[in-house]
Amino acid sequence: MDYSEAANRISRKFASGGETPDVKKIEGKLKRLVDEFNVQPSEAERSVTSELAKEYNLPVPGAGSSAGTAGKGGGTEEKKIAEGVPGDWVTIEGKIVALSNPPSPSIAQNGIIADESGALRFVVWAKANAPKMAEGSWYRIESAVVDEFKGIPNLKIHSGTTIKEIEDDRSLIPTPVPIKDLHTGIGGIRAKFVQEWDASHERMLQSGLLGDETGTIKFVIWKEPGREKLVPGAVYSIFYAQVDEFNGRLSLNLNGATILQEEGEIAVSGGDASVTGAIVHIAPGSGIIKRCPVEGCNRALSRQNYCPVHEIQQGFAYDLRIKGWLDDGEKTHNVLLQREVVEVLTGITLVQAQEIAENNPLGMDEVFLRMRDAVLGRYITCHGREIDNRVLVNKCDVVTFNSSDHTALLNRAGGAPS
Repeated sequence: MDYSEAANRISRKFASGGETPDVKKIEGKLKRLVDEFNVQPSEAERSVTSELAKEYNLPVPGAGSSAGTAGKGGGTEEKKIAEGVPGDWVTIEGKIVALSNPPSPSIAQNGIIADESGALRFVVWAKANAPKMAEGSWYRIESAVVDEFKGIPNLKIHSGTTIKEIEDDRSLIPTPVPIKDLHTGIGGIRAKFVQEWDASHERMLQSGLLGDETGTIKFVIWKEPGREKLVPGAVYSIFYAQVDEFNGRLSLNLNGATILQEEGEIAVSGGDASVTGAIVHIAPGSGIIKRCPVEGCNRALSRQNYCPVHEIQQGFAYDLRIKGWLDDGEKTHNVLLQREVVEVLTGITLVQAQEIAENNPLGMDEVFLRMRDAVLGRYITCHGREIDNRVLVNKCDVVTFNSSDHTALLNRAGGAPS
């Protein structure tokens, strides 16, 4: 096997993608696979190519490419935006409908590009030295790569991509879908702002719930120049929002989305809920908890300060919550009480809970036990929103004894067959 020729052949495959693999290292890997492990030369070349593709976060050259117009990145095919799937090298024509602040110096531009078929997030790598694209303009983009990030297709523009501004007056009229029909990617809805939540991070401008006739969904707006808050109770048409998924639940990132306030009203499904009963169970994870400090995360940490996404975190923040069951005599409701409600119901503030956790031998368990003793068995009315069979409680009222209700229960029990 001519290792030098094979190494150069592999290197050329990635040069069109803006990468420059070390030919000597490729030669060494090929020689070891063939000479030491008796791998067939063709299989060794395929293995090294796949390894480099994974390292550079690019599709394997030649794999998944469609026959069609030849481009700098190998075989590419002109497609509508909605037709691109991860692994494709594509040529598309679309309008830049949104630009966002690049999250890293390695990224020159990122935003959303759309045509009449749909929309897709795009990333332009800084080392691609690509021309800047302007919001509202149309472009022909040749030999770009569709890949996947957090389960969402993305268009990657590298040094082998050609970008050309084109004259186009096609009107894009995106169609909103019901909230229940949203999926990861880019989407649009017509919805009412039904609940505003406290910002869980200093970079967060606003978060809360949007709802329509089919359900509700969480949204977030991050602080950026020109971003404005939504008005609680108002109705909006929202296009080109990023739809993310975490733990099986979707949420909307409205940075970069087109947001139009409208007249009218929407009857929101899963709206205000009010349930009365006895707290019959306090679930683990209640009491004082630690939250991940990474921007946009806010997940509860384990006892060892471990975040399932960002691993060990030392600069955590304390919070209070109660997860439990409320039984009304006919149905058991899953309830989640946030800090403000927990403080009122238990009489223990976050500051007091922190002092207990840090100075008591039982630590955080002592806070859990005190809160459990304070609320378990109490009759309360919980007000909030019911989402995914859980009531997110924003207010609690203590229920006083009602003799007529007690009599009715006794009579019902007495009339039941033995």
